[in-house]
Amino acid sequence: MRLTCPHCGERDLREFTFGGATLTRPEGDWGPDWDAYIHLRENPAGLSREYWTHDMGCAAWLLVERDTVTHDIRAVRPVGEGAP
Repeated sequence: MRLTCPHCGERDLREFTFGGATLTRPEGDWGPDWDAYIHLRENPAGLSREYWTHDMGCAAWLLVERDTVTHDIRAVRPVGEGAP
């Protein structure tokens, strides 16, 4: 799999580190919503929005829209430019 860094161009996946899925955090103090956010997440196959960092390149954090079944990369944008 290859990712196209907006700053460095197309690179091998080994240059990047997965940072996690983009999830909406619950508001307020600890409670059932926080417990579900941490422990009871769905993990559906298909389209996913994820954070990646280009560790062996420019060190930028990226928002990647990727299909978890086919590994097809739909979009890559720097964090801060909006969700892909």
